[in-house]
Amino acid sequence: MLCLRGKESEILSLSPNQKHKKKVKGCGAVVEIRDLFRLLCPMRSFFPAESCKEAHPNALNPQSWLHIERGKLPKLSSHPSSASIESLIKVPQPAILPFFKPVDYVEVLARIHEELESCPPQERSNLFLLQYQVFRGLGEVKLMRRSLQGAWQRAHTVHEKIIFGAWLKYEKQEEELMADLLAACGKCAKEFAPVDIAFHLPFDVNASSEGRTTNENRISQNVTFTIGSEKIVCDRQKISELSAPFHAMLKGHFSESLSETIDLSENNISPSGMKAISDFSLNGSLIEVPPNLLLEILVFANKYCCERLKDACDRRLASLVSSKEDAVELMEYALDEHSSVLAASCLQVLLRDLPNCMNDNRVVEIFVHANKQQLEVMVGPGIFALFCFLSEVSMNLNSSSDTTAHFLERLVEFAENGKQRLLALHQLGCVRLLRKEYDEARCLFEGAVNAGHMYSVAGLARLDYIKGDKLLSYGQLSSVISSVTSLGWMYQERSLYCDGDKRWEDLEKASNLDPTLIYPYMYRAATLMRTQNAHAALAEINRILGFKLSLECLEIRFFIHLSLEDYKAALCDVQTILTLRSDYRMFEGRVAASQLCTLVREHVERWTTADCWARLYDCWSAVDDIGSLSVIYQMLESDAAKGILYFRQSLLLLRLNCPEAAMRSLLLARQHASSEHERLVYEGWILYDTGHYEEGLQKAEESIDIKRSFEAFFLKAYALADSSIDPSCSPTVISLLEDALKCPSDNLRKGQESKVDEVLGRVNGHWEGGVCCEAAYGGYWWLF
Repeated sequence: MLCLRGKESEILSLSPNQKHKKKVKGCGAVVEIRDLFRLLCPMRSFFPAESCKEAHPNALNPQSWLHIERGKLPKLSSHPSSASIESLIKVPQPAILPFFKPVDYVEVLARIHEELESCPPQERSNLFLLQYQVFRGLGEVKLMRRSLQGAWQRAHTVHEKIIFGAWLKYEKQEEELMADLLAACGKCAKEFAPVDIAFHLPFDVNASSEGRTTNENRISQNVTFTIGSEKIVCDRQKISELSAPFHAMLKGHFSESLSETIDLSENNISPSGMKAISDFSLNGSLIEVPPNLLLEILVFANKYCCERLKDACDRRLASLVSSKEDAVELMEYALDEHSSVLAASCLQVLLRDLPNCMNDNRVVEIFVHANKQQLEVMVGPGIFALFCFLSEVSMNLNSSSDTTAHFLERLVEFAENGKQRLLALHQLGCVRLLRKEYDEARCLFEGAVNAGHMYSVAGLARLDYIKGDKLLSYGQLSSVISSVTSLGWMYQERSLYCDGDKRWEDLEKASNLDPTLIYPYMYRAATLMRTQNAHAALAEINRILGFKLSLECLEIRFFIHLSLEDYKAALCDVQTILTLRSDYRMFEGRVAASQLCTLVREHVERWTTADCWARLYDCWSAVDDIGSLSVIYQMLESDAAKGILYFRQSLLLLRLNCPEAAMRSLLLARQHASSEHERLVYEGWILYDTGHYEEGLQKAEESIDIKRSFEAFFLKAYALADSSIDPSCSPTVISLLEDALKCPSDNLRKGQESKVDEVLGRVNGHWEGGVCCEAAYGGYWWLF
């Protein structure tokens, strides 16, 4: 195995005929190319719970299914049980998700809404953060971003504004790809712009020396400070006004008040620094002072309580922070000297550079090692929100890393109420479980359950199962099911700890309660394949793929189609996988999906451009979205007009609830637009899908001015409906839809015009009933 690794790239680059004939020498044996995947892809990732301890079956041999010559596959009579696909389609246990998953989402969301209307302003951002976590558990990306937007808009402090602004920037990274489009519209998301920290943190210290005891017998208006061999002449009155200590020294009852010369050689200030301080006492400015001297003055000002000087130095240094290197270097000074403006400025630069700066250990150490007092200087009252953001970014990068664990430890440390604490405990418990730190994980899950998070029982059950106490795991889930309202995940989790009919029954209940859970469908399909019932397995996996697109389910269906020798359907599945993720890898990440696509394609007759268009029309008319995606994928490899194809692809992906992939397709459609009016339509949909409805409406109007098209009118109707909830817009929206259907068809919409009366009737009815237009026709993407 190890000896062959040097040959992998050579093997996978061969032509099909070469692959069929080529042999590779290694480990003292000759290995045929048809056995390549036997060596590379044992497919260990797909295993059911009951088979975790079984001996691993013989390795997979897909090349034997994908025999280069078209025709029937050779029967594997020599090793029928171990070499068959059926014995290898297996399913991993569902993960314990690090999300807040209450038993009653409606009750929790209603309570948050009620509290938002009555709580003090300083509590609103934390309530929106909790709302975000609820939507995160539901997988509602748009609602998550809306909650973050609410937290940003209602931030009570500049620190919260920084955190939630950076969080929104992180969540909307795809909008950076359309920065030029937003700029051209004269629009740039305000949350993406840096906060003017100095403006939001005004200086409010009274630096006046009024009321202080003075020695009127001072001998001179000037005072000379000696530092080493150098002398700096200063205005005694101006220097005394810098702070109470200087006032007591120069105008109080100390001996220095009568001295014309005072030695400051032992006070860690250079002659240049003291000269700059003298200038500041006269003109109040540090503009011309270099950064290294500013740091020296900052330390001096903090030591002698020169608040006005410190504030000026703080703000001047803050204005110089422009890069991660600046922020890392200056943050230490800011925290040591309690310089809030400088610390906030450094924080803003670091957060806006996420996730990139997470790879810098210096940045991680700043957040991990800062004590509570330093964190308050850095982020004010927003410590929990800060670590909530940092831990999410780190989990997205590597859930089991030390950095993730450290951030979540701090999240637990700074939780301020019960909801925050249960979330932090559960998330850290999930990370400890991944890291196989089982004792720590148990304590954390128990704490989360005691705080009211019932979903954490799933973590405790998993830990008992790992210890070998399957019966206890089953009992824990049964206790939960009998004590609260049953949810799909409860039966799914309990199914892991029983066998046979009981498991099947629990998984059926899980699917009935929550049809979006993919594990039950995958398990049932795998079980049916193990009993040589491929057609039933296919029907089972199609149940979930009929309404929810899942890469894991597509991969299983790909193998089922191979077992049925339906290479056309298998090709469709792998092309859809590549549409969603071009870098997707199968067989435990050992083989690129694109490589399997190449192998399967050898068994499918190639289509002409006309064949592709005919097939696309058939799939589109039958609302076969996966089939349509596969055809478009194949067409995009040819010289067909790519703009309209990428646009159609984006519509399909939106309908299949894949917004990120849809946005990538829209951006490619814009890039490959064949005309100005077409490009404007694509830009309009990009703006619409990112929440910029008015700008999307403007693009639609510009496109219509050039050429009337179905897409432009439909975009205008959509954007108008979402930019206004005024029922008086109803006739305009209906008129726009009617205008859309009067435009020339592109053959994909033939036969669909007969449905327009139904659509317009629903739109009319919903408007009359006071319901927004999106609810009326939001699902009618098929009109395209």
